[in-house]
Amino acid sequence: MQTTVYHILLRTSALTLALVLLFVSGLVSPITKEISSNTQAYLANAIGMNASVLPNEYNTLNAQLQEKAAALESREVAVSLKEQKSSNADISTFVLSSLLFVVLVLLILNYVLDYMRARERKVNYVQNEKMA
Repeated sequence: MQTTVYHILLRTSALTLALVLLFVSGLVSPITKEISSNTQAYLANAIGMNASVLPNEYNTLNAQLQEKAAALESREVAVSLKEQKSSNADISTFVLSSLLFVVLVLLILNYVLDYMRARERKVNYVQNEKMA
């Protein structure tokens, strides 16, 4: 069997996904799960967009209402922060597990098809030798 770039890429991606999955799921150490969760939260907060409007009477009233709403919301977030971190880690672990499963299925399928093709070539070669 030949080792092509496709085979190398498939094996490398399977190994990479397996290592990332071990890191994100926290199987090696619970600290890695927390690091992954904090990184995802940081990236989610870092990506954003800002726009501004000139201040007027309605904007200032709205800003005051927004501040009060933000204070209430921050209290709610402080209460449910631990649950949200675990659910984000669970989702990323599920996605990585799914991707790893797909890559492993492709890898196994590839080797099975290569084996069948090599066996067919061998049978054809033996038949051609008998006829000659």
